[in-house]
Amino acid sequence: MANDDDKIPFTAHLEELRDRLIVCFVAVGIGFCICYGFKEELFQILIRPLISVMGKGDKLIFTGLPEAFFTYLKTALLSGLMLAMPVVLYEFWMFVAPGLYSKEKRVLMPIVFLSSVFFIGGALFGYFIVFPFGFKFFLGFANENIQAFPSMKEYLSFSSKLLLAFGVVFELPLVLTFLARMGLVSVEFLKKNRKYALLLFFVGAAILTPPDVVTQIMMAFPLMLLYEISILGARVFGKKKTDDAKELEPS
Repeated sequence: MANDDDKIPFTAHLEELRDRLIVCFVAVGIGFCICYGFKEELFQILIRPLISVMGKGDKLIFTGLPEAFFTYLKTALLSGLMLAMPVVLYEFWMFVAPGLYSKEKRVLMPIVFLSSVFFIGGALFGYFIVFPFGFKFFLGFANENIQAFPSMKEYLSFSSKLLLAFGVVFELPLVLTFLARMGLVSVEFLKKNRKYALLLFFVGAAILTPPDVVTQIMMAFPLMLLYEISILGARVFGKKKTDDAKELEPS
């Protein structure tokens, strides 16, 4: 961490935060403009897991006149956010950087890259693994007297929340490894609190996913595996006792 003599005024932190937020908004805006030109194709990709488990001839509907337009608009915005995620993550880690030692700053670029990989990996896990099983489960309630008519608006809201949720929770190993590197958590701490972490995973999965057991389990189980990966990462990259003597001088 920085010495007291190197402390930056609070107003300077606010100005830096403002500048980095502006960069993030601009990046998302550029991503939105790019994706808007392919909004219909992107929405077709997004609904593919649902269409694959729907009955032959079944389609999505829209019940309000502007619903399709706004759904495509939101699809382009979501896609633009995904496209701009590396920039958003980069700005976040750069905002954190002034409080790090020079040795820790050298790993920021790998962290930015890995943050993007984990986020995209989580979203892809939700899309390819969770979506087909979850949608099949929900459509299983249809019978000869009940038929599902999913709307574009409801599907986009449902799927986007799940994609973002899986993207965020897959950052867990990176966050815990980073905290271990900072000396805020240790391998022993993570091991000791494993049972509480598992409880939090199931509670968090119940909050982030729809109220069904299938998707909750399909989020909680990967989190359990990611937690074990976090322990391994903390063991390998965590702050050692000898590091305290080596890092007396900040950058």
